[in-house]
Amino acid sequence: MSNISKEEYLSSLSGKLNIELSKEQLDSFLKYYELLIDWNEKINLTAITEYEDICLKHFVDSMSIVNAFSSYEEASEFFKDKTLIDVGTGAGFPGVCLKILFPELNITLMDSLDKRIKFLNEVIAALNLKKIVTVHARVEDAAKTSEYRESFDFATARAVASLPVLSEYCLPFVKVGGSFIAYKSEKVLEEISISANALNVLGGKIESKFSFDLPDSQLARTILFIKKESSTPDKYPRKAGTPSKKPL
Repeated sequence: MSNISKEEYLSSLSGKLNIELSKEQLDSFLKYYELLIDWNEKINLTAITEYEDICLKHFVDSMSIVNAFSSYEEASEFFKDKTLIDVGTGAGFPGVCLKILFPELNITLMDSLDKRIKFLNEVIAALNLKKIVTVHARVEDAAKTSEYRESFDFATARAVASLPVLSEYCLPFVKVGGSFIAYKSEKVLEEISISANALNVLGGKIESKFSFDLPDSQLARTILFIKKESSTPDKYPRKAGTPSKKPL
C-alpha cells in the first residue's frame, strides 16, 4: 500500500467487487477502522489489526455479498427497505459494513457481550448511521421472543461455527419466505453435506451458493442463501451450548 492513501487502497479493493464507494462511504469505513483500533486496545474486538488486513478480511469480506448479484446496483435494489439481523455480530461484521454499503437496509445487530454493544453504539453515532439498532441479548433467548422470532427478511452470520449450528441460531429469526445468508470459508461442501437434517428440521433449504476468492488473495469464500420454506418448530434454538455440543 506504500504509495497510495488508505482511501485509495480500499477503493481499489472494493472496485474489484465492482463496487464504487462514494467519498462518504469511504470516510465511514475509515472512521470505523479508527474506532475499531482504538477500542481494540480496551476490549478484544479483532485479532486482525493491520489496515490492509482489516480492509480485506473484514470490510471487503463483508461486502463480498455483492458476488451473489449481477451488480452492486442490483444488490442495493434487492436489499432496499428490507430487514436484516446480524446474529452474533461481534465488532459489526458483516452488519455495519452492510449498512454502509446498503443505506436503505434496516439492520439489527445482536450480540451477547455488552462491551461490544457499547462499541457498536459509538460506531453508529460517529458514522451517523440511520435505520440500524443494537440488541444486547443471547441469541437463544431473543429467538424465542415474539419481537424477534420470524421477524426478519434476512439473517446473517459470519461466525466460525458449522452450518448446522449456525442454522439453528439464525433460521428462527427469519420470516417464512426470507433467507439466512451464511458467510463461509473453506470446507463448505462438507458442511453442506452434514447440514441436510438440520435444515429439514428448521424449515430451511439451500437455494444458492456463490464461491469465489477475495480480491488480490487466495482466501476462498462461499456465500450461501438458505431459504426459509416453513416455520421453525418452537423448541429451536435449544438452550445455550446445546447446538454446538449436539448439532442437529
